Amino acid sequence: MKKLIVAAVVLVLFFVGSPVFAQEEGGEQEGTASGPAIINIPLDRVWPHHLGFIVQYRRPGNRRFARAYLPMEWFASGEDNRAEVITLPPGSSWPSMTVFFMDGEFSHVRLYLHRMLGHSTWGFVPQHHDLRRNFENVETLELRF
Repeated sequence: MKKLIVAAVVLVLFFVGSPVFAQEEGGEQEGTASGPAIINIPLDRVWPHHLGFIVQYRRPGNRRFARAYLPMEWFASGEDNRAEVITLPPGSSWPSMTVFFMDGEFSHVRLYLHRMLGHSTWGFVPQHHDLRRNFENVETLELRF
């Protein structure tokens, strides 16, 4: 009877523990990013423009600013949607930007912005500034750190 109980326990442990050691065929190589990754970045200022959004953020561990240009096409609904704006009431967590990566590649971005356009974090681009070159051929979001 003891042998039967021990055998049953060993079988249960084998079937429960084997998925822990399983590895998918063609699995991940060392040193490569796999799966989702999320980066939250506080924003200093946001400029809306008819071509898209310009966001300014402070580089981590650095006192310098960097800018990213998010084309308006990214905000369109549908399959090519790569960005969305979420407006929020006053708070200390925004404005901010959450960038999503899948398998090391840019997937999409969410902007959490103050609801009131008169807030100090919103900026306005003068009409005479030509920003077309900044928004042309933007395929991915490249962050500078």
